[in-house]
Amino acid sequence: MKHKSLYADLSLILVALVWGAGFVASKESLNVAKPFYIMTIRFSLAFILMSIVFYKKLKEFSKMDFKNGFVVGLFLFLAFGSQTVGLQYTEASKQGFLTATNVVIVPFLYWGISKKKPDIYSIGSAILCLFGISLLTLENGLSGINTGDLLTLICAVFFAAHIVSVGYYTEKTDPIILTIFQLGFAALLSSITAIFFEPIPTDFTTRGVFALLYLGLFSTFIAFLLQNIAQKYTSSTHAAIILSTECVFGSILSFIFLKENFTLLMGIGSITIFCSVIISETKLNFLKKNKNSLSEESNSN
Repeated sequence: MKHKSLYADLSLILVALVWGAGFVASKESLNVAKPFYIMTIRFSLAFILMSIVFYKKLKEFSKMDFKNGFVVGLFLFLAFGSQTVGLQYTEASKQGFLTATNVVIVPFLYWGISKKKPDIYSIGSAILCLFGISLLTLENGLSGINTGDLLTLICAVFFAAHIVSVGYYTEKTDPIILTIFQLGFAALLSSITAIFFEPIPTDFTTRGVFALLYLGLFSTFIAFLLQNIAQKYTSSTHAAIILSTECVFGSILSFIFLKENFTLLMGIGSITIFCSVIISETKLNFLKKNKNSLSEESNSN
């Protein structure tokens, strides 16, 4: 079991790295296609691959699975839509940390459904997160907030809604079937939007095509699959801590490959947001465990 937990942790680190690199790939793919055509390609590819791998499970779907998949797929479409459009106007490194704020938003959306008030850790992390956002986006005062930053914060709200809806519907629907349908509906909604509002991409480059394939194959299909398997062998809190490093990987890779500017103030803001994510997800339980361990050791001595 220990080996499985280790493999699960390594798999989740790989998922975080893949998602972090996804910010770079998304920025690169914007050179060859508009946002909704990018989403059409990535979700369609992932949907087809998931359907092939799990075709036996698809035979068992019900009307309720279909309906639940549409709701979750709608939130996924809105989240990635606002994120990918926003990426045209902001840096990939900055967007990684702003997107991570969805973890802080989740408890407040869940409050609306369950009537369960957020605890002191959720409220404290939200305040800390807002402070981090101000450092990351307000370096030049209010004029420092650009369209991309605002769209990314909107995408964080939709990602939070997506997480809450997945948690709600997985109690009624098989997670694999729900994943397949949400990808399918996200692909459908993206294609309809692209056809009506965007020009058909024609000027493809090798780097652009590779970026699109990376988003569909690695960032969507393989990452979702690895995450689902890995989380069978580790706690959700432990998984959340590891997956939250996505924004760190995204920032580092954007700085290396996209040569994006990253100031000291932005760095402090990023660290602050990252800390707020850790507090929100863990409730600082790891500190309590360390205290208990030290207490037990002192008593034994």
